[in-house]
Amino acid sequence: MIITQTPLRISFFGGGTDFRDFFLHEGGCVLSSAIDRYIFVILKERFDDKIRVGYTRTELVDSVDEIQHELVRECLRKSGIQRRVEVATMADIPSSGSGMGSSSAVTVGLLNAMYQYLNKPKDFETLARQACEIELDILKKPIGIQDQYISAYGGQKFISFDTDGNVSLEPLALDEETVFCLNQYLMLFYTNISRKAETVLGEQRQNIKDRLDVLRRMKELALLGKRCLLSGALDEFGRLLHESWNLKKQLASGISNGAIDEIYSAALRCGALGGKITGAGGGGFLLLCCPPERQDRVRAALRGLPELPFGLERAGTKVIFDYSRVTTRPVESIRYTHVHRTAMAVG
Repeated sequence: MIITQTPLRISFFGGGTDFRDFFLHEGGCVLSSAIDRYIFVILKERFDDKIRVGYTRTELVDSVDEIQHELVRECLRKSGIQRRVEVATMADIPSSGSGMGSSSAVTVGLLNAMYQYLNKPKDFETLARQACEIELDILKKPIGIQDQYISAYGGQKFISFDTDGNVSLEPLALDEETVFCLNQYLMLFYTNISRKAETVLGEQRQNIKDRLDVLRRMKELALLGKRCLLSGALDEFGRLLHESWNLKKQLASGISNGAIDEIYSAALRCGALGGKITGAGGGGFLLLCCPPERQDRVRAALRGLPELPFGLERAGTKVIFDYSRVTTRPVESIRYTHVHRTAMAVG
């Protein structure tokens, strides 16, 4: 049995410039961070030749081609596993429409588990690149390529996308005080609105040629946001988030709506400096940057919305349990990672 833990993410700046339709012509960049909320993948050998997949539903099939969960199916094909396995996925957040990169985290976590199961572990670069191949090239998802990399590598990263297709990651050398303060400034609220990201992203992708000036400014804000974090200028960081959100809303009609605008405006009136809907927009989680002394007012104004406590995560995808490595050890010596939360099935 293999269990992998893969972080979800929040993207601060530059989302939209990671579409190939844009960065292969203009170059792109994003400022993003993994967080300590995760996708868990469990993979174990079966006693028969069937494949069982468990998520928000259960599949029991005779061949890979019969699997309806497209990410599991394509990861099995990519890794070469054809039979005799059970795969289950669980998440720390709602299973769809969260805007926190859950689909890419599932893909990276699946690949990590499968290669570990085969005793052929892959490095972060390979996992991220193959996740991109599955989501963009095979399944033709209308998405960018930042989520796969931040889920694989973890940490706080400035990710650049070159016109030749290369992706480079710059770890942010944030001191402990800045990380602590940033954790204190950031808040996440679930809007209670779920949406299909592909619908919003499909329109956004179609609009790229008509939004070049907006995307270029969003690239500039990603660089400015990085400088703010490196200098500890968190109030200015929050104000840049506000500018970026106003720009992002111009990329597609479904990114915001009246309900989201009302929630966001209420947070600003109570002292938040800026924020954004994470991911594609249209629903999911609202990220806010707010000085700690004003946060109780914000919570009171948004009291109908569940708040998700979180912190920034330094680690990327990892194997947290490998039964093959403990079966020869005395039972009393076995150690495992205990997760202090209830994980939800994800599909």
